[in-house]
Amino acid sequence: MLKTDQSSQLKIGVILSYVSTILNIIVQLVYTPLMIRLLGQSEYGVYTLVGSVVSYLSLFSLGFTAAYLRFYSRYKVQDDKEGVARLNGLFLIVFTIMAVLALVCGLILASYPRQVFGNKLTESELGLAQKLMIVLVFNIALTFPSGLFESIVSAHEKFLFQRLLQLVGTIFNPLLCLPLLLMGYGSLAVVVVITVITVAKLLTSVYFCLKKLNARFAFDQFDFSLLREIASFSFFIFLNMIIDQVNWSVGKFILGRVTGSIAVAIYGVGANINTLYLNFSTSISSVFSPRINRIAAANEPDMLRRFTLLMTKVGRVQFMVLVLIASGFTIFGQDFITKIYATPDYAEAYYVALLLILPVTIPLMQNTALEIQRSLNKHQFRSVVYMVMAVLNALISVPLAKHYGPTGTAIGTAISLILGNGIIMNFHYQKGIGLDMVYFWKSIFNLAKGLVLPVLLGAFIMRNITFERLSVYFAAILGYVAVYCVSMYVFGMNDEERVMVRRPIKKILHSFRGGRT
Repeated sequence: MLKTDQSSQLKIGVILSYVSTILNIIVQLVYTPLMIRLLGQSEYGVYTLVGSVVSYLSLFSLGFTAAYLRFYSRYKVQDDKEGVARLNGLFLIVFTIMAVLALVCGLILASYPRQVFGNKLTESELGLAQKLMIVLVFNIALTFPSGLFESIVSAHEKFLFQRLLQLVGTIFNPLLCLPLLLMGYGSLAVVVVITVITVAKLLTSVYFCLKKLNARFAFDQFDFSLLREIASFSFFIFLNMIIDQVNWSVGKFILGRVTGSIAVAIYGVGANINTLYLNFSTSISSVFSPRINRIAAANEPDMLRRFTLLMTKVGRVQFMVLVLIASGFTIFGQDFITKIYATPDYAEAYYVALLLILPVTIPLMQNTALEIQRSLNKHQFRSVVYMVMAVLNALISVPLAKHYGPTGTAIGTAISLILGNGIIMNFHYQKGIGLDMVYFWKSIFNLAKGLVLPVLLGAFIMRNITFERLSVYFAAILGYVAVYCVSMYVFGMNDEERVMVRRPIKKILHSFRGGRT
């Protein structure tokens, strides 16, 4: 019965993850263009710049959030309820301290906006940046305890609650923000609403953990040896967090200091599209984290083979979804940005988005490998490699930003992604971890046979069709998606994947026929 419940939660989690991601994208496609137009390029640039700077305060978590699942799995396998309670208490104390430190440091930084944001912003832009930063600092501090309770829910594999909470947050954000923007309250109202939603989600998660999951917190025996072990494990995750912050946020910071708010706004639009792209991958891989940690904790002889099969199975699904989006954006993205998402002033954001999306596709297909490394405590090499690549990114992005603006900054990030994520890490997965990457890539290349027809169609569209009317534009997109899906089904998918596609279609048709009779 327990296994059935876990399997059901896993399926629901995957489905709701994609529903949440798709809904989030729909919301962003409607809400973000309105926000860009209502705020204007200058204020939107300041809003984006402040968000990227404040996000660095999340580094105070020191990678502890990602460590919770591993140590929880250890106590769960041993059925040590007291150990879980002490672990919960330890994490709550640590995260409370981290939240206070982030709050204090953030408020100190907010007191010196000129030193933080540089001389390219006007006085009015600096004043706005300071107000936005104060509110967002409180928001980021709340995410520390919130991260713990979300990890507890994830450890219990209650994906239905977790994804529904995300869906509610996704829906309420624009519903509350848009009326305020229309009334002229600006970006300050947006960050206030974001903080209110964070508070509501935190309180809801606390209630669910305490009342529904009966999570216990023991504070009577503070285990310093366990804290040292967690800190040792988390250190390289922390390095990886620094690297992610550099790779995804340093471009905005550099542009803000050497160019100004307009360049930040353009880069921000491209980065937003990349963020939506990232969510498609993490929405499915995150659901498998508890299973991966259970396999590692059991440490059976066929562990690496099971990891390889799981990584390949998930990677193939991610490949089909991600390549559809990446290829579709390549074909239709320029018109999308200039006519729908933003305005012709943001045309350069198309190249920014492409330079971020295409190189990151390989590591996104392999997201489960990250959790596999953590579960085996073999994530140190990855963090060191990424740290070197992040430094390289920062060094080459400064001159590139000066000469080529937002596109130059994106080139710096693309180079680091290709070298670190695409090449070096695949050798490490094979040699350092023991995953069968030859098997993985053979499977992916077999799947890629389904791309031949979509690539030919895409080349024809880009060469011969201009989209003067939106009706023609959307019809072309639907045609491309249909050709991609049919081609992938016929030429790419294996028998198991075809069954996965046919099963829900048969159920829908059966329900429809049953309803008619």
